[in-house]
Amino acid sequence: MEDHGIEAGELVPASRKLGEAEARQLIRNAKTIRIAKGKKVEAFEGGSATDEIVGKMLGSTGNLRAPTIRAGHRLLVGFNEDAYRDALD
Repeated sequence: MEDHGIEAGELVPASRKLGEAEARQLIRNAKTIRIAKGKKVEAFEGGSATDEIVGKMLGSTGNLRAPTIRAGHRLLVGFNEDAYRDALD
C-alpha cells in the first residue's frame, strides 16, 4: 500500500475479533468483493450477504480473515498481491 501512496483510514488490531455480524455488514456496504486464499481469488457482487460469501470471509476460528481492506465500495479479504494491485490502482 505504501508503494501506491495509500494510507489506512482506520486500523483494527487483530486482537479485536470480528465475526459473522461484522462480515455481513461489510458485504452489505460493498459493491465488489474479492476473497483471496493463497493464489486463488474469487470475485463476488456485494449487497447480499449470502452464507457462501460470509463462509469464505471467515477463518476456521469464525473470525474475519486478515487482512481485510475496505477501499471505497470495494472489499478485499485475504492477501493476494495481484488482487490488491488490480483493486487499488
